[in-house]
Amino acid sequence: MHIKVKTWIEDSESNLIFGGGKTQILELIDQTGSISEASKKVGMNYKKAWSHIKILQEYIEDELVIVNKGRSSGGTTLTPKAKEIIENYKVLQEEIRDFSQRRFEELFLNDKEVIHCKKDNEDKK
Repeated sequence: MHIKVKTWIEDSESNLIFGGGKTQILELIDQTGSISEASKKVGMNYKKAWSHIKILQEYIEDELVIVNKGRSSGGTTLTPKAKEIIENYKVLQEEIRDFSQRRFEELFLNDKEVIHCKKDNEDKK
């Protein structure tokens, strides 16, 4: 048994600024050099991917994405700031996940075994 947690960053007005979806699309843009290719890989339409980027541009002061226009010189790249935000978000997410799992085990599983799952018990038979 394990716990699931989701982490995202909001501003003071509860607007979603950054989270798993934006991280994923930015990482794929970094890998592919293309918003279109990144959106295809994640199974998202281009308009939705572009919406993620617009939200980032609206709420974060630093430039995160550089869109180069033109057929031969086109493409999209991430700024060093975008890469820093992605890395910090992933570290935060991992630390929260690790802490949550340890705390869950302390409270629910260790000696007390507060929660018993039917499926787990069937697997032991």
